[in-house]
Amino acid sequence: MNILILGGKRFLGIALVEAALKAGHTPSLFNRGLTNPEMFPLVENLIGDRDGDLKALKGKNWDAVVDTSGFIPRIVNQSASFLSDKCDLYVFISSLSVYQDFKTPDITEDYPLAQLEDPSDEDYTGDSYGPLKALCEYEIQQNFDGKVLVLRPGLIVGPNDPTDRFTYWPWRVSLGGKVLAPAPPSSNLQFIDVRDLAEFIVRMVEKQSEGVYNVTGPKKPVTMGSLLVSSREASLSDASFVWADETFLLREGVTPWVDLPLWIPSSDANFTGFYNINNNKAVKAGLSFRPLSQTVSDTLTWLKTRPETKKLKAGMDIARETELLLKYTPEHDIEY
Repeated sequence: MNILILGGKRFLGIALVEAALKAGHTPSLFNRGLTNPEMFPLVENLIGDRDGDLKALKGKNWDAVVDTSGFIPRIVNQSASFLSDKCDLYVFISSLSVYQDFKTPDITEDYPLAQLEDPSDEDYTGDSYGPLKALCEYEIQQNFDGKVLVLRPGLIVGPNDPTDRFTYWPWRVSLGGKVLAPAPPSSNLQFIDVRDLAEFIVRMVEKQSEGVYNVTGPKKPVTMGSLLVSSREASLSDASFVWADETFLLREGVTPWVDLPLWIPSSDANFTGFYNINNNKAVKAGLSFRPLSQTVSDTLTWLKTRPETKKLKAGMDIARETELLLKYTPEHDIEY
């Protein structure tokens, strides 16, 4: 199959190109040529800008288009409109952030979507990301008649992750010693390995599947504790975990997701269901998950290829962690 990928040179795009090639398909990439321009030299690279410069796509047709880079509705509308008669299926990589809130568990694909007060506002922030993605979904649906596949991933993790949110934990545990961790270790997590997502996209394209799917995992519950233990096993470190309660962490100004990535305080009622998204529809459609140990191990292997001077974008520094460890006196030890 001929597959056009809008983007293709970062994180999900890289995994998607690799998955498409492995499955015997012919991917083409359309982007500005600014990110990793040397990557995939044997793949057709079409240079342009989805905001006003789509001429490189003229006179071509594809079995499917996969949009990995759209988040501004006006710009997404340009590419969707231009490609509406040039492909059999338009796949849009959206986000679970499109939902209006996460106050309830077991959110399915028909849960209400977030809205912008001003739909013309293109200011891209953490708060507007979800509503903008929801509007992008709408624009695509308006340009295609039943030829749309919308995938809503949760937190995407694994090799080449530019956010370092998941990566922080395998990295920190690999250093050994006492590791400050948010209690309780039994708290649930949900995420999707970027390669599992990419392979699912390819399988859905092969079937020309349409519809909307929550794409997160894993199939079996993962906890903060199991992530850290898996990280210790993969790195063969001597790490031990100090499970600090959220009262202490919040009092000390520790910021969820920033200082301690993946941590959502139980006191935050707005995110009760964030790690309890219903993925049954995607699993029935063929979504599969590699073992947590493989995701952790491969993330650590990739991390070793990065320059040692490159700091992680997420997580607290060791000095701050040491300061907090000295301050914290647990009411009771938590063995994990």
